[in-house]
Amino acid sequence: MKERQNWGERCRLWMIRESSAYAFVFPYALLFTVFIVVPVVIATLLSFTYFDTIQFPRPIGLRNYIALITQDEIFMKYVLPNTIEFAVIVGPGGYILAFLLAWMLAQLPRLPRTVLALILYSPSMTSAVTMAVVWQTLFSGDQNGYLNSFLLGLNLTQEPIQWLQSPQYLMPIMIGVTLWSSMGVGFLAMLAGILDINPELYEAAAIDGMSSRWQEILYVTIPSMKPQMLFGAVMSIVGTFQAGSIGVALSGANPTPQYAGQLIVNHIEDYGFLRYEMGYAAAVSVVLLLMVLLFSRIANRLFSEE
Repeated sequence: MKERQNWGERCRLWMIRESSAYAFVFPYALLFTVFIVVPVVIATLLSFTYFDTIQFPRPIGLRNYIALITQDEIFMKYVLPNTIEFAVIVGPGGYILAFLLAWMLAQLPRLPRTVLALILYSPSMTSAVTMAVVWQTLFSGDQNGYLNSFLLGLNLTQEPIQWLQSPQYLMPIMIGVTLWSSMGVGFLAMLAGILDINPELYEAAAIDGMSSRWQEILYVTIPSMKPQMLFGAVMSIVGTFQAGSIGVALSGANPTPQYAGQLIVNHIEDYGFLRYEMGYAAAVSVVLLLMVLLFSRIANRLFSEE
């Protein structure tokens, strides 16, 4: 009986001591469960069903995944290669660009650094539709478009070029626009990480014989800010694979002209919200989730602390 009382007293003291911590964690855990865990579980379950948003989901096993790999020529021929090309260029390119810009801004005094950081960060706060309005004016397919007007004025072309409707130009424009707007929270995190590095580390490195800025970046800056580098990498990966609306916003069509700018996100929207094949769209979204997890694990291996 005495042991039970002692055990109960220990539990009561533990609850009192830990209750404040769990109280702080509870709102995040609740939101994470409702908006992340539950949707992922539901999407995974729906991917094994036929669901047209009208009738109750009907289980069909792995047919959606089999059809995606063996029958969906659009996905295998256009969507998957486009997504890989887009991710390989925009992901590492935007990540490296964010780090270089953050490092250069860190060398400036506080006032110009703050102003320039705000200027670089501001495009990431605008929606894809807002960005498309700006870039559609630049790449307009008639002679009033800024780029066409410039080329016609210099006699470099004889007629206006349909920049946003041409499969030849749409993907490079999408990549350029996405890179322009990729300086988001990952960029700010890396800037904060560089500014937080102890200057004495650089002084010690100089005493040990380190003479170039490149060596400072490679052996002092990057190892000293691995958590920020990891956060920036994960945000870059997630943002890259989620960036699908820019192609549709620029071209004004889903699917994009000749599927030249069609990404996995566009494929999900096409089947889920235009064709109402929610089960198939859920299977594609699960594939996208697995791709994000794979690249996130690679980033975690590269930048995580041992």
